[in-house]
This record gives sequence, C-alpha cells and structure tokens, in this order.
Amino acid sequence: MAPLGYSVPAGIVVAYGTAVGVLVDLDHFLIARFKTGNWSAVRFCLSHPRTAIVDQSEIFDPGDVGVLSRLLSHVVVGGLVVPALALVSAPLAIVTGAVLYAHLLADLVWDIALLEDHANEAASMDDLVRTLR
Repeated sequence: MAPLGYSVPAGIVVAYGTAVGVLVDLDHFLIARFKTGNWSAVRFCLSHPRTAIVDQSEIFDPGDVGVLSRLLSHVVVGGLVVPALALVSAPLAIVTGAVLYAHLLADLVWDIALLEDHANEAASMDDLVRTLR
C-alpha cells in the first residue's frame, strides 16, 4: 500500500486494519448514550477495563445499543469515513472500506445467528423490539 505516495510495510497495514476494525465499535457507546441518556457504559469500562477485553457482554444492558442501530451506525461511519479518506489516499480508503465491510458482514452474520436466541430470551414482543432496535 502506498498512501500519499509512501510505501507502507504490510505489518503497519495489518495494524491499521485491526485498529479500524476495533475502533469502529466505539459507536456503540454513542448509541447507548443516545438511547439511555447517560454515559454509564463508558464509566463501567473505565472502572473495569479488563471487561472491555474479556467479557464485553457485561458492558451494555439489553437494548442499550440494539442490533439494527449498531448496524446502521457502522454503515453511516463507513459511508462517511471511506469517501473522506478517498480524497486523501485511495489505497487508505480501500483498506479502510474493506475492513469496515468485513466488520459489518461479520456483525450481520453473527446477528442473524443470534436472532432466534434473542426471540427465545425476550420476555415480550416489546423486549424483543428493544433488543433489535
């Protein structure tokens, strides 16, 4: 890859892709803040940093993020970031777009696999809608 005309070692490209793939999930905190009206998920992670790495299921309460909100947010992030990067560096935009696409696809496959579990665990239709929305 040669963003801005400079050759970049493969290891740096992999590290960049990994960072993009992980950092795109920071939108979960913004969604949770929008839905709950507070920053409790961020405060929880700051006071329990190990949980953010080991067991992320403890960070958000059911419905704080929502399946569809998360997927929509990832699409919006990709739709804004990739064209903006393309103005600076086409190779960087391509790598970023490929990583975000793979991340979104993996999330979608995972969510489809969990859909029946969500339905079975929901106490009511409203509970299921809250989880999905």
